[in-house]
Amino acid sequence: MIWYAQLNVPHAARSDDSAPLLPGRNSVVKHPYPDAAPLRYVALTGPTAAGKTAAAMAIARAHAVEIVSVDSALVYRGMDIGTAKPSAEERAAVPHHLIDIRDPLQPYSAAEFAVDARRLINDISARGRLPLLVGGTMLYFKALAQGLDAMPPADPAIRAALEAEALASGWPALHAELARVDLITAKRLAPNDSQRIQRALEVYRACGRPISSFHTIKTIADSEDATRATAFISLEPQDRGWLHERIAQRFDAMLATGFLDEVRALRARGDLSAQAPAMRCVGYRQAWEWLDAQEARGPGGLPSIHELRDKGIFATRQLAKRQLTWLRSMPARRVVACDDPTAVQQVLALVQAFQEQRA
Repeated sequence: MIWYAQLNVPHAARSDDSAPLLPGRNSVVKHPYPDAAPLRYVALTGPTAAGKTAAAMAIARAHAVEIVSVDSALVYRGMDIGTAKPSAEERAAVPHHLIDIRDPLQPYSAAEFAVDARRLINDISARGRLPLLVGGTMLYFKALAQGLDAMPPADPAIRAALEAEALASGWPALHAELARVDLITAKRLAPNDSQRIQRALEVYRACGRPISSFHTIKTIADSEDATRATAFISLEPQDRGWLHERIAQRFDAMLATGFLDEVRALRARGDLSAQAPAMRCVGYRQAWEWLDAQEARGPGGLPSIHELRDKGIFATRQLAKRQLTWLRSMPARRVVACDDPTAVQQVLALVQAFQEQRA
């Protein structure tokens, strides 16, 4: 049986028309609300390199769809190779949304995604097409389907203080601090996961609440109607080694097609740093650090490209592991083995069943 869930959220303003919500120390802002009409869409997710784009394009060839990207890296302009962004040909063949909507200096939150995605789902449905949400940023799916409390926005002063503390004591020490105030989050983060440790501590210092408390609001309706709105399909490997090989092949292809030149061009802008939201994306962070090491050593001591390759592949494997952990917390999803030769055909059958029930 396909899992269907209802998304109950109000028709909201565009993300660029609304100011961020700043909850107080004890306030809770719940989004979405339970009195709105359900949205209908197909979600296709899975870990990185699982074959989501190929499956999505197969769906697009069989059905009248528009694709909404659910990927926190694809929102950034000028980052095409390292994000495995859909090609120009793929984007010309079927409309894609939420790609190239931010400059690499600009953040883009899960709350903003939920507002933008709902608007797009409504617009695409009004055009008589099926909204197809594709990507692996699980927090975005959670924000759309279940809602999140409104978290404090980035605070440059707090971030600078945390970076100074990390420089002095190391990220493992800040991870230990996080464990004292938010054990739930600390348990799922590696001691050197600087980006997520920094954000978790930033939120706690800004409002006095652990970041895990913002991820607990459940607003999916528990009703018979709620089982008929949305298909959630997840591509997951039976053999983790198959996925690891795909990840390695993808990273090698990125290097061969100019990934380092892409990162050099971003560095040449002069206004980006390793702390910019976009440069924290997997692959880009490792490439930035490798280029930093290259500059520090000078022409006589260039770091090995194999060092970058190893670190990039390892970081991407860790990302896939985190994505699979998120997916295991969604027991009602419909899993298709992405390493099965018939995976795409299975996905097409599930979408066809959804379309027939939707008709």
